[in-house]
Amino acid sequence: MAQETIVSVVPNDEGQQQFKKCDQILFYRRQTLGPNLQYRASLDTLVLSEKGVRVELEPETQSQARLLLFVSASRDGTVRVQIDELWPIKTRYRVPDVLTTEPFGEQFRVGKKTSDLVSLTWGAGHYQVKVWAWPFKLDVLCGEEEIVTFNHREKLHVEMLQERPSENPEEHQEDDSNLWKETFRQFVDIKANGPSSVGADVCLHGYSHVYGLPEHADRLMLSDTRDGEAYRLYNLDVFAYDLHSRLGLYGSVPLVLAHKSDRTVGLFWLNASETLVDIQYCPHGKDEEAASPVRRQVPRQTHLRWVSESGLIDLMVMLGPSPSQVFSQYAQLTGYQALPPLFSLGYHQSRYSYKDDADVKAVDAGFDQHNIPYDVIWLDIDHTDGMRYFTWDPILYPNPVGLQRHLEARSRKLVVISDPHIKMDPDWSLYCQARDGGHFVKDREGQIYQGSCWPGDSSYLDFSSPATRAWYSQRFALERYTGSTPSLFVWNDMNEPSVFGGPEQTMPKDAVHHGGWEHREQHNLYGFQQHMATVQGLITRSGGLERPFVLSRSFFAGSQRFCAVWTGDNVASWDYLNISIPMILSLSLAGIAFCGADVGGFVKDPDPELLLRWYQAGSLTPFFRGHSAQFTRRREPWLFGDQVTDAIRCVIQERYLLLPYWYTLFHKSHTTAMPPLRPMWVEFPREQNIFTVDHQYMIGGALLACPITEQGATKVKVWLPGSGEVWYDIETAQQFSGGSSLLNLPVTLDTVPVFQRGGTMVPRRTVCGSCTADLHHYPLSLTMALDSQGEAEGELYLDDGYSFSYRDSNDFSLRRISLQSDSLICRCANQMGLYQSDETVYSVTILGTRKRPAKITLQKPGSQDIPLTFLYDKARYTLTLEGLNIAVGKDWDIKIVF
Repeated sequence: MAQETIVSVVPNDEGQQQFKKCDQILFYRRQTLGPNLQYRASLDTLVLSEKGVRVELEPETQSQARLLLFVSASRDGTVRVQIDELWPIKTRYRVPDVLTTEPFGEQFRVGKKTSDLVSLTWGAGHYQVKVWAWPFKLDVLCGEEEIVTFNHREKLHVEMLQERPSENPEEHQEDDSNLWKETFRQFVDIKANGPSSVGADVCLHGYSHVYGLPEHADRLMLSDTRDGEAYRLYNLDVFAYDLHSRLGLYGSVPLVLAHKSDRTVGLFWLNASETLVDIQYCPHGKDEEAASPVRRQVPRQTHLRWVSESGLIDLMVMLGPSPSQVFSQYAQLTGYQALPPLFSLGYHQSRYSYKDDADVKAVDAGFDQHNIPYDVIWLDIDHTDGMRYFTWDPILYPNPVGLQRHLEARSRKLVVISDPHIKMDPDWSLYCQARDGGHFVKDREGQIYQGSCWPGDSSYLDFSSPATRAWYSQRFALERYTGSTPSLFVWNDMNEPSVFGGPEQTMPKDAVHHGGWEHREQHNLYGFQQHMATVQGLITRSGGLERPFVLSRSFFAGSQRFCAVWTGDNVASWDYLNISIPMILSLSLAGIAFCGADVGGFVKDPDPELLLRWYQAGSLTPFFRGHSAQFTRRREPWLFGDQVTDAIRCVIQERYLLLPYWYTLFHKSHTTAMPPLRPMWVEFPREQNIFTVDHQYMIGGALLACPITEQGATKVKVWLPGSGEVWYDIETAQQFSGGSSLLNLPVTLDTVPVFQRGGTMVPRRTVCGSCTADLHHYPLSLTMALDSQGEAEGELYLDDGYSFSYRDSNDFSLRRISLQSDSLICRCANQMGLYQSDETVYSVTILGTRKRPAKITLQKPGSQDIPLTFLYDKARYTLTLEGLNIAVGKDWDIKIVF
C-alpha cells in the first residue's frame, strides 16, 4: 500500500503506536523469558470418574503451585485437557456462555500403567491418552501414532493467585512491584489478584501447515513467529489496520486447525483474557535441515505455545480426522452457524452516514431506477438524537416508522447501529435506568466506569451480567424502542469495547464486571455478550417466531450462533482487497461463516476499477455490504459512469440469481458446520500444492472462485485441483482438467473467474428481481456439471426464508437432484421436511454432454411420459432443457436417450 496519509474517523487517534508490542506485554515476557518449570504427574493420585480422569501435578520447586490435571473425552473424538491450581486461594475465571454443550464424559479405561506412564482409552479404543510422570507430558494418539503432545517442551506455567501484599513497600520484594501494578504509557493497571497468567505448549506431530486464530490482517496459513511478533488475541479497535500484522483486531477465536494430507486436527484454547500464540515449524526452512552434518529425514512438527493473562488452562483437541469432522466437533462445542434470514444474504448498502430521511429514500429509489437489486439500507450513528442509541434525530429522521414502512412496501429492511457505550446524560431516561439498575461496568474503586466514545463521556453496559443482558434485550421491544418496526435490524459496533483515549483504545483491565471479575478475565467476551443480548432482544420482539439479523464488529468463539461479522475499518486499496480473502477464509475456518469485508474499502476513495473488482469479490463472499466513511466521496453503484454501473449491476444480479445455492450452503453450515467459503485444501485435502493457496477458494463443494485483486490485470493464475476432476468455466462452459499446472486465464474488466466442479449441481433463479422477496415469484434453473463418469448431483434447500418454522415445525424441504445413467432424478433428501413448496424448475443445463440425445422424456409417478424439447450446443458440449415448469417439491425423472 502506498504511503499516504489516512485521516482517522476516531478523535485524537494516535495510530498504531498506541498498541502494545509483545515485548511490552509483561505476562508474556515472564512466561517466555522465564525458566522452564518441570512438573511430575503423581500417578498414584489418579482417579477415574464418570466424567474423566484427574491427576495431581507436583512442581519441582516449592514456590510453584501444585496443579490439578483433569482429562475428559467425547465419543466423537475430542479430548479436553484442563489444568487449575490444586488449592487456589480463590476461584479462577471460567469462560461462560461459549460452550453450548459439554459432550465430555466418556468412561476411561486404563490400558497400561507403570511408575512412569499410564495409558488411557475409551469407547471403541481408536484413540488413547498417555500421561507421562516425569517430566510430565500428555500424548494423544490414534492407535500408536502420536498426533498431539501437551507440554512437549515443558512450557507449562501457571502463576499462583495471591493475596494482595501489604501497601508497605518494605514488606515485599522490589522485583514484585510490577507484578501487581503495571504501567503502559500514562495508564496504570492495578491487578486485584496479582500475576495470574497461564501458559502451555503443544506439539503437532507430522504437521507443517496451521491455520486459524482470527482476527489478523495476514495470510491464511499462520507464519512462524520465532523471528517476530506472536499472534495476539486481544479485541481492539484498530482503524485502517496494518497489513501482514499479528496485532489482534476486532475479534478473537482461539482456534487452530492443523492439516496434513491424511488428517486434520483442531486445538481450541478456551480463554477470554488477552492471549498470545507462538508458532514454530520444524524443520524451519533450508537452514535448519542443512545444519545437520548427517543427511537424514527430519520429522515434521509444529510447536504452538499459548500464553493467557489469566483464567485457567482449558484446551480441547479435536481429532477429526477429516476437515468436515473437525468443523463438526468444534460446532458441537460452540454451536452451529445460525441460519440467516434470506434477505441478509442479499446486497446491503451502507454509509457513515446518510444525511437524512430524504437521502435514504433517494438512495432506495436509485437502486430501482438503475435496476440494481438490494435488500437493506443502513444508518450509522448520526441517525440518533445526539448519539443516544435507541433514539432518532428529530430533524433528520422525524418519522422513522414512516421511513421503515416506505422501505417495507418495497420488501426492504433498515439496519441501525447500537453501540455498547451509553451517553452520560442524567436527563436521558435510558441512561438513568441503566445507572439505577446497576447495569454499568465499574472502575476499580467501585464507581461507574467513565470512558469516552462517540457521544463524549460515556458509561459502558456490563453485558457479563445476565440481568443487564435481559434489560438490554428488552430495549428492542417495539413499545420501548420508539420509532422501530419489525423490519428494523441491528448493527453492534465499537464493542471490543472501544474507548477513545483508553489504554490501547479499550477498557482498562482493572475495570470490574458482574460478580467482581476484572475486565482482564473476560475482555474478549465483551462484544460476544452484547450481540448475544441483541439477538435475544430481536427474537423476543417477534415472539420467538422470526430469525434475527445482527452484524457485530467484535466476536469470540461461538459468535456464529448469533451474528454476522465483517473485517472492520479497511482501506480502499488493492492490498486491502487482496488481504480480505484470507481474512474471510480464516474466519470461515473458525466457525464464523457469515462474514465479509466492506466493499470498496471503508476509508479513502477507490477508483472505478478497484470498486468494480471489489464488488466482484464481495459478491462471492457470504456477507455482501458496500460501506464507506463520512469523509469519502459518495459511492452508490451508479455514480461512476454507465460502464461501471452496468458491470456492478451485472455482478449484483448474478449474486441474486445464485442465492438458492448460497441459502442451501447456509442450511448445510447450520446442520453440519461446513462453512460456505472453504480454503481449497478443505475440499482437496491430499493436494499439498494447494495447502497455502489463499487467493482462490471454494464456495461450497461445487464452485471455485478466484476474484481478481490486482490492478490492471489481463491474466489471472488459477489452480484447478483434483487429478481426474473436471472443471467448467461458468461463463463459457469451457472444460478443463484438474490436477494439472496453473491455468493462465485471460481476463477483462468484466471477468469474474468462477468454475463449476464436475459432478455437482448448482441451483439458480431465472430472474433476480429487485430484492430477495421477489425471488419466489421466479422459477429455478439447475446447472448439472458432469464429472468424468458422466454423473452429477446436488441439493436444494427451501423454507419460508424468515421464520423458525423450519426448526419448530419441520417446515422445510430438502431436495436432491442427481444425474446418473442418463437419468435426471429429483427426490426428497430429508423425509422430516413438511414444507409445501410451489417452486418450479424452468430449465436444466447439463455441462459436458458429448453427444446429442435422440430423445428426452419426463416421467412423473402416475402420469404418462412427456416428451421434452431440448437444445444441444455441440461447440460448448451443453444440453439445455427449457420450459419445464416442473414442481421441485415433487418426485420426477427425466430420461435421456442417446
